Amino acid sequence: MKHISILIPHGPSSTVNIDGSHQILTMVNSILAQFGKEPAFNVQLVGHAHRATVPTGAVTITPDASIDDITHTDLVIIPAMYGELEQAMTLNKDFIPWIKKQHDKGAEIASMCIGAFLLASTGLLDGKRCSTHWRMADEFRQMYPAVNLIDEKMVTEDSGIYTSGGAYSYLNLLMYIIEKHAGRDMAIMIAKSFAIDIDRDSQSPFMIFQGQKGHNDEEIKRAQQYIEQNFSEKISVDELADMHAVGRRSFERRFKKATNNTIIEYAQRVKVEAAKRSFETSRKNINEVMYEVGYTDSKGFRDVFKKLTGLTPIEYRNKYSK
Repeated sequence: MKHISILIPHGPSSTVNIDGSHQILTMVNSILAQFGKEPAFNVQLVGHAHRATVPTGAVTITPDASIDDITHTDLVIIPAMYGELEQAMTLNKDFIPWIKKQHDKGAEIASMCIGAFLLASTGLLDGKRCSTHWRMADEFRQMYPAVNLIDEKMVTEDSGIYTSGGAYSYLNLLMYIIEKHAGRDMAIMIAKSFAIDIDRDSQSPFMIFQGQKGHNDEEIKRAQQYIEQNFSEKISVDELADMHAVGRRSFERRFKKATNNTIIEYAQRVKVEAAKRSFETSRKNINEVMYEVGYTDSKGFRDVFKKLTGLTPIEYRNKYSK
């Protein structure tokens, strides 16, 4: 039987992640009991102390144990924490040596949504793939440049460390963990019981591209603004470099460093975001939107759109159009 520790952080945190994880994982045991089988998980809520208040509402959570009580666990689950991130990290810094100690003993670690920030602060994610809420991707990259953030992924696993994307993608992470430790049949049964879309692996359809401007390179910011204001035009790399009196190779290197995208990738993301807004708010057909955002090749537009959103243009329009 796997021992699972669901952490109860200090400060505002996701009671949905905490209670939902507890409910779903203990449901696995209930189903197994119906078939006369032994439970798969021993699930405990683990805090700094034996009582914790989660100030996201009138909720008080009483942990089953404190971290001092748990000498060995098989899986640590880190829920999302809200509010100012640096303050949240400071409030919960005492969890870090305990998480690292459990990992050293062989425990798997899972973070949900922006719980990835606390997980990354342990150093256990360095050089590994992870996901977090797409809205926090730029801030995550700035704080933890050694981590390989795959922000379009719903769930990642790398060497026994799991992460999930935004908000309710924690459900997909739980399905992944249940399948791994209790079998595919059980994961399907739980997914059906809770009406969870199992095997969904991308949060790309939900992402809103807002431009990566959390850097201090003013010339690159001006180039980004120019791309965003002229997305319907064909803009060459040489044109942008000349506009800012910078050599092409140096300009491309600076742009990539500042935005984590090449210039071409950035322009594609701006065009696709404009197309998405048009599909959501207008009655224009696919070709009209394609031309509006500066594409003339329908296959090229479709390929780029699907690469960035996980959906074809017509699938996206049908899903989100009024």
